[in-house]
Amino acid sequence: MSKKIADALLSWYAARRRSLPWRDQPEPYAVWVAEVMAQQTRLESMLPYYERWMARFPNMQTLAAASEQEVLTLWEGLGYYSRARNLHRAAQIVVREYGSWLPESVAGLMKLPGIGRYTAGAIASLAFGVDAAAVDGNAVRVLTRVFNLEDSVGSSALGKQVWARAEALLPEGQAADFNQALMDLGAGLCAPRNPDCAHCPLRDYCEAYALGIQEQRPVRAARQALPQRDFAAVVLERGDAVLIRQRPSEGLLANLWEFPNVEIHNPKRGKAELRREWSPEVEPRKRIQVLEHSYSHFRARLQVYRAQGVLPGEWVPVAELERYPMGKLDRQIAEGLRDALG
Repeated sequence: MSKKIADALLSWYAARRRSLPWRDQPEPYAVWVAEVMAQQTRLESMLPYYERWMARFPNMQTLAAASEQEVLTLWEGLGYYSRARNLHRAAQIVVREYGSWLPESVAGLMKLPGIGRYTAGAIASLAFGVDAAAVDGNAVRVLTRVFNLEDSVGSSALGKQVWARAEALLPEGQAADFNQALMDLGAGLCAPRNPDCAHCPLRDYCEAYALGIQEQRPVRAARQALPQRDFAAVVLERGDAVLIRQRPSEGLLANLWEFPNVEIHNPKRGKAELRREWSPEVEPRKRIQVLEHSYSHFRARLQVYRAQGVLPGEWVPVAELERYPMGKLDRQIAEGLRDALG
């Protein structure tokens, strides 16, 4: 049965394989960058970022030599910035300790910052031809449906099962195509909702389809609503410049730049809470924006006020703010200021 499933999947992939830069020329560095960028990001969204990244950092050496601020600026908009910082750190390690060549084994790759089991398997199979499985979220969806696995997503029990299934199916010498086929099937036909079972190459082997429960797999634990946190920020101006500050080197949005802000407890009294925090150095005036964004663990609502005064930070002309990497909310503030200047 395993051979039949693998053969059906590979035949389907051979006829529908998408042309992607790192597939057409699977150079290790390119595969690594693509796989990291694709984590938690739709392929269509990451492709422009990948092209810009490879134009600026075409190899391991150029990435290792870049400043973290330049790396974060180029990554801005992809989110989950630890991915970019880990890429940068790992590139420096590879240049310094491995002669600019990525390790070829899964175990060796996993010693580098930001490379876990999936990414290591993907790089090893795609770039080096190693017979290694690579199970991403798309592959989990396919495997839980084909084998009707009932444990919930995120559980160690399901993790063990899907990896064991993937490794058992892996055809010797064809891991690269098999892994990519599994991912593509999950990203396309075997979608989370309304899967196109009629055209699926694994329909005849799919236990969930046979039972009519394909949309009930994978099993997901009830998702709790994200808590909301409220913040207030100030835009301090000096001529054509505004004041921004760099976030701490650890934690959320580490080392990115932001407009000075505080967490507030009563969203109806944002101005009053700003005064309580920074008076007499800062006097908030008119509220100019209310912005919202969801992070992985909470929803943020940010009130933005024009203000007078001064705080520790760096004065930057509005026209030059694009050179400073920022999170989504702060970038929206910066773009609003730029648009206001015409």
